[in-house]
Amino acid sequence: MTTTHKTLRGPRGAILMVTEKGLKKDPELAEKIDKAVFPGLQGGPHDHQTAAIAVTLLEASKPSFKKYGHQIVKNAKALAGELIRYGFDLVSGGTDNHLILIDLRNKKVNGAIAALALEVAGIVTNKNAVPNDTMPPFYPSGIRIGTPAITTRGMKEKDMLTIAKWIHIVVEEVRNEVMPADKETRSKFWKDFKVRVRKNRNLLKIKKEVTTTCLRFPVPGVS
Repeated sequence: MTTTHKTLRGPRGAILMVTEKGLKKDPELAEKIDKAVFPGLQGGPHDHQTAAIAVTLLEASKPSFKKYGHQIVKNAKALAGELIRYGFDLVSGGTDNHLILIDLRNKKVNGAIAALALEVAGIVTNKNAVPNDTMPPFYPSGIRIGTPAITTRGMKEKDMLTIAKWIHIVVEEVRNEVMPADKETRSKFWKDFKVRVRKNRNLLKIKKEVTTTCLRFPVPGVS
């Protein structure tokens, strides 16, 4: 099973594949899955989405997609290395794939706070729980970032240095924002923080730099 979006760069969807080994165990497995998906679970198929998945798989079969995959990992490793240089604590000590999970507890910054501040600065990440996290899932202690989208835009290892610098500056900017432990106090703090952070001039300055950089690396096929 796999999704067709994210690293595959297709529309939101999924694929269920049946192997020869699976068919040997159950010759009717493929037919059972087909019936379970449609008309059982899927409902009416969206033909435009099916066509987009077909184009996605065609692109994934080409040598250029393999090259893209290698560059994703190169970029992730370069970004991870630079973040470590800035003192970030990466779960597993780095990365061997497209993802980087950052434990922000050593920075004294909550993941939800960092994620929103980064979003204001034009950098979209995910707040994410980390091993032995003592914070609730809505306000976890880490953030998760990946390199497929920026690699698709044509960014290389040297550009990861700039991105790491931006992340460092943003996290430092919100180090004085302490997430309250008390649930009621935390709710009020979060409401106020969302208003304040969107007016932060330093973050908005970085957003301009991010926008300028993205204009140099437009999304393929989008003018």
